[in-house]
This record gives sequence, C-alpha cells and structure tokens, in this order.
Amino acid sequence: METTLRGIGVSHGVAIGEVRHMGTAELEPPTRRITGEAVPTELRRARQAVEAVAADLVARGNLAGGEAQAVLEAQAMMARDPELIADVERRIAVGSTAERAVYDALAAYRALLAGAGDYLAGRVADLDDVRNRIVARLLGVPMPGVPNSDRPYVLVARDLAPADTALLDPSLVLGFVTEEGGPTSHSAILARALGVPAVVALRGAVELAEGTVVAVDGSTGAVTVDPDPEQREEMLRLAEERRAALASATGPGATSDGHKVPLLANIGGPADVADAVEAGAEGVGLFRTEFLFLDSRGKAPSEKKQVEAYRQVLEAFPEGRVVVRVLDAGADKPLDFLTPAEEPNPALGVRGLRTLLGHPEVLRAQLRALARAAEGLPVYLEVMAPMVADRADARAFADACREAGLRAKFGVMVEVPSAALRARSVLQEVEFLSLGTNDLAQYTFAADRQVGALARYQDPWQPALLDLVAMAAEAAGAEGKSCGVCGEAASDPLLACVLVGLGVTSLSMGAKAIPYVRAELSRRTMAQCERAASAARASDGGEQARAAAQSVLSGE
Repeated sequence: METTLRGIGVSHGVAIGEVRHMGTAELEPPTRRITGEAVPTELRRARQAVEAVAADLVARGNLAGGEAQAVLEAQAMMARDPELIADVERRIAVGSTAERAVYDALAAYRALLAGAGDYLAGRVADLDDVRNRIVARLLGVPMPGVPNSDRPYVLVARDLAPADTALLDPSLVLGFVTEEGGPTSHSAILARALGVPAVVALRGAVELAEGTVVAVDGSTGAVTVDPDPEQREEMLRLAEERRAALASATGPGATSDGHKVPLLANIGGPADVADAVEAGAEGVGLFRTEFLFLDSRGKAPSEKKQVEAYRQVLEAFPEGRVVVRVLDAGADKPLDFLTPAEEPNPALGVRGLRTLLGHPEVLRAQLRALARAAEGLPVYLEVMAPMVADRADARAFADACREAGLRAKFGVMVEVPSAALRARSVLQEVEFLSLGTNDLAQYTFAADRQVGALARYQDPWQPALLDLVAMAAEAAGAEGKSCGVCGEAASDPLLACVLVGLGVTSLSMGAKAIPYVRAELSRRTMAQCERAASAARASDGGEQARAAAQSVLSGE
C-alpha cells in the first residue's frame, strides 16, 4: 500500500525509480598512541592527505564548473585552513595518529561552531565531508559517495555534500531525496543547476528501504512510496503535460495579457553562460563574481584577469541586461586577505559591501575592470552591491562607482530587512533594487539558511517575507525605478506569479528554471497574479500562503 511523504520540492520534474542510499564508510579511527619517533611520519601523512583532498575538491569543481566550482573551492579552503592544520599538528605532536588528529580537530571545530550558533554552523555538512574524505584517505578505505550502479536510481541521503552533488550523473541519478537541507542549501541549488528532480527536508527519508520504488515530484515535494501502476501513470501524465507547456511557451517572459516580466539567469561565472543562453534568458540578473577571488590564491585577482572573465559574459548578451554583483565576501565565503579571522557572528559582521568599504582598493579595481570589460559593447551593464542596510551604504557604493568612471546603472541588493523597510530612502542614491530572498529570509526570521531544522523559516512563501518584497516593490514603483528578485524564490513558477503580483519587475533564477517560470506566467493574467499575491499575504504561514495562491490561480 502506497504512502505519500512530503518534504520541500526544490528542483522541478518527476522521477520514479528504486532507492539507493548514499554510501558511507566507518570513519572514526581507533585511538592509538604513537611514539616520538613516529611524529614526523604522521605529520607528513596528515599534510599529504589534506592537500590531496583539497586538490581533488578543486579538480571536481573545475569539472563541474559554474556554481558548483565556487562551492567546491570553498570546501578546499576549509581543508587548507591554517588554524585547523595547526591543530592537527599539535595533536600529532602529543601522540595522536594522523587520522585521529584530523578526526578530533575537525570534530572540535564542528562542535565549536554549532555550539556558538555561528553562521558557519550551516556548513557542517560541507565540513563533515571534508573530514570524512581526509580520514578515509588516511585509513585507506573508500571515500563516502554516491553508490555504484549500472541502473538508474533515486538517491537517498541524510544530506548531500557539494562534492557529491556537483558530479552526479543525471543519466543514472533520476532524482534525489534528503532528510536535511532546505530550499537554499547547496544540495538544492546544485540540483536545480543539474536539472535533477529533488526533494529536501523529508523526515524519515533515510529510513526508506534500499530497493524500494519511490516517485519523486520535485515541484510539489511529494514522495510516494510503492506507487501503484495508476499513480505512476498519472504522475508521468502530469510530467508530460508540464513538458508540453514548456515547449509551447517561448519568447520573452510575460503574462497572458502582455505584462512584460524579463526572465534573467543567475550565473556563477562564464561556464554558466551556455545554459543561460539555451534556456532563453533575456540577460543576467545576478552575476556572482566570487569565483575569481576564491581562485586567486590569497590575493585579489588582477584587473586584467577580471576584465577577461567579465567580458566573456557581457559578450554573450548583446543588447541584453547583465547585472553584476560586486564581491560578496565574508560569512560563508571568507577570504584570508579580506575578511576578519575571527568574528563572534560572521553573518552579522563584516561581509558584502562592508568588507569592500574596508578595502576600497579591491572595490575600485573591480569597478574599473567592469568599466573596461563593457567598453565598446552594446550590453546594458548594471552593477549592484550586496548587504546594503541603509541610504548611507547605498551612497557610498554609488560614489565609488562614479569615482571609478563606471558607465552603468548602480543598484543594491535588498537582503537586510532595514533596506526593504527604508527602500524609498535607499532609492534616492541608486537606480534599482534586487531582492535576495535567501538572505532576506534568513535575517527576517533569525534562521540560518543552511540548517535543515529551520527549513520552514526559509520558505519564501512566508507572508512576512512577502510583505517585505511588497514594500520594496511599492517603493521602487513610486520612484519610477525597477525592483527584481534574484533569490531562489524566483525559480518557483507559482511563487513567480505572486512576486509579479506584488510589483516585482524582473525575475532571475538558475537557467534550468526559466522555461518553467515562463510557461506558468504565460498562463496567468496580471490581475490573477495580483489576486494571488493578496491571498498569499493574507495567510498566516508559508503552506497556507501557497495553498491560497494556488486556489486563486486555479480558479477554485
């Protein structure tokens, strides 16, 4: 008898197949003391294992490209963290084996972060994966990872590390289900980039028996266990209807009554451009530039290197709109040469624009590089700053853009509630707003976006978050300026209609989501979107808001 479980759908599509669980190894090494003569050997083993794992993560990133590359390079930086390596060496010096020293040092760091409520506690899955890979190498056992199978399957795991998700083979992995994670976790973001149906935050996922047939609906979050033939046929029929709708909706984004909504792509570097163009993106709504700095080996990249990378993207969208976010360093993206070594709460500390204002030479160099990259091109370049809190922040950024001779529109990201609440004031200094709903949800609900236990607060359907979106959009409308959304919320086709109804003027998302959003918008009038938005805001929670909007849009 079938059972339907429900998590959070984070990547569209339907997958039906047998469960295969993520492979794990027994990774806690025995406690064994070594003599002083063995210390040099153990130190060498530890250093070699750390460097080998870090190099493997970088290599996987190079193969995966795009957003995955930045994520995996950040993991490599975790492995090479000088403080962690120093701790490992101290433990070996007093008698621990290399594997035990690595295990204990990383376990202590993990416990410290989790206990302190640090923003980086949300990256424990990434940290655990680094530890497991180093220890596995030292023990000579297989690396944890996706199962070996010559038949397609549905992958089930407590959580998926970026190193595993980035290189999933879509021809074998039909879809995946995780017990932890949220709509903005690395697993979710990379699943959308791969185009693999995925459901996260599904309680009891790891209890699904190996070989059980499940049907995964990445749009609704439903996972049906042992579906009968009729259910399978119905799910496949609905999936085929969705595919047909995608094929029939072409051209620029717009509602059925002609209200234009530009559909843009989020990209992490030049490697993502091809997918964006293929999906019919009308430009780029979020060009993350961190990839250049994460790969710069302890210093800011040269202006020449930046110009080359930026120009590759700008040339791909002639006469299109490209919105570049300047470096967003800090919190979960620390850079040794820029960000403070120790902060009690990095998420609330020196990150984003605050980091750049403390290092004006880095900001000036990036703005100059963007100006040079755009020379002679017909592209509509727009540049925005992350983590802007008020008008003073916006003014400082606009002044820096002008001083660099940048001929572009200047804007800011709205990720902090104060920026939404005072959006009209902020807009006196800049020409557009771009809502980063992932961080805006995190700061609105005081809930780390990477902690699966807090997933309900990361639900972009939460009415309080929709209220802030509406406030920012209304302020932009009153000033005659634009207000887009570039957070993961834009990739939900139903929510995209609500955002348009709230007054959002453009939507930016992973390239794989663009056809779904285009198709859904083309079926709705602007009046329907506005009614759905009102119904969602009048609700008391995320699930109720989604249901209310669905009811309006389906005519119930």
